[in-house]
Amino acid sequence: MFKFRYTLFFLFIAAFAFAQPNQEELERKKEKLLKEIQEKEAQLQSVRSKEKSVGKLLQIQKEKIGLKQSLINTTEKQTKLLSNNIYLNQREVNKLNEELKVLKEDYAEMIVKSYKSRSTQSRAMFLLSSQDFSQAYKRMQYMKQYTSYRKMQGEEIKRKTTELNDYNAKLSGQKTEKEKLLAEQEKQRQELVKEKLDQEKIANSLKKDKKQITAEIKKKQQETKRIDAQIQKLIRDAIAEANRKAAAANAKANPKTTTAAETKAIESSTKIVLTPEGKIISDNFKANKGRLPWPVVRGAITLGYGNQPHPVYKSLEVHNSGIEITTESGADARAVFAGEVTKVIVISPLNKAVCVQHGDYFTVYQNLGTVNVSAGDKVTAKQSLGKIRTSADGKTVLKFMVSQNTTYSNPQQWISQ
Repeated sequence: MFKFRYTLFFLFIAAFAFAQPNQEELERKKEKLLKEIQEKEAQLQSVRSKEKSVGKLLQIQKEKIGLKQSLINTTEKQTKLLSNNIYLNQREVNKLNEELKVLKEDYAEMIVKSYKSRSTQSRAMFLLSSQDFSQAYKRMQYMKQYTSYRKMQGEEIKRKTTELNDYNAKLSGQKTEKEKLLAEQEKQRQELVKEKLDQEKIANSLKKDKKQITAEIKKKQQETKRIDAQIQKLIRDAIAEANRKAAAANAKANPKTTTAAETKAIESSTKIVLTPEGKIISDNFKANKGRLPWPVVRGAITLGYGNQPHPVYKSLEVHNSGIEITTESGADARAVFAGEVTKVIVISPLNKAVCVQHGDYFTVYQNLGTVNVSAGDKVTAKQSLGKIRTSADGKTVLKFMVSQNTTYSNPQQWISQ
């Protein structure tokens, strides 16, 4: 029973370690984050040298802090993964030490016995005292096997000793690497504290221009409301069209039992009346809440969902019906789930949005410069919908929204963390 529990525990640990991202993947992710941090630093230097808007300086600093935090999280994952490997290797070292101890004790006992019966006379008497030839033959075979077994035990001890030395060397290297990662992690934490202090300085300088900031927020909110109204109308139109088709399909399937009142009720509903196929899609989408892929390959959330306080003036709020994800120039917007494109909205000549339907759920991808799809197209998860627009101030930001019928929800709760 004990052995079974030990084996089960070891398999659980091994499976847990196998499920973790490997060191190479984490190292690649860390290199990308370091590159992005360097890019943000270059942007900061550019803004400072040209004495541009302090608001932009604060935004870039915020993005840089987000990336720095991601870097720290990645290093923590590396350290945790290394600790798991060290633990497993230490268990193997302990196991080998126990096996070697038993082997050496057994071998020592065998040597002592061999020493006591080392004389040729003793071995000859052992053979000659046999009752018959068959017993003498068996005793001779036993002596050969005993000698062979002693040799094999010696070789096994040598092999186990070599294996133990290899594990000890590996363990020593992993411990050194872990110490290096912990030192690196501490350095990153100190840098993060410095970045936050820099942000505070920028924020303090921004307080001098509250009137201008308030006007900018008001203007942005008006523009956001205008776009949200467009998207709401688009979703209502999509609901009406879906219900019109559902009513027609129901009337065709049940011409004798479907009344005009039932048809009118379906067509006038403010929520999508799901067909069996639509319900399956909707249920699948809902079942993947918290596990949907990001709508960009890489990026950081720089504006959350709902009413968000201004980073400096806490009394000022900006309302966001989705989340804003800052990514790299030239990045694609990707569908987070299979669905059908209901509409491509042209907000302005440079700003487009794509709406994708998943049963009675909708996902919206806003601030696209170019679009790869058209209304009616079927799309798959992670399929490119278009290129995200890079604004005149150098920012590449995707606004991502999720709604069930016309009710918005926090997209951050839907995508994988």
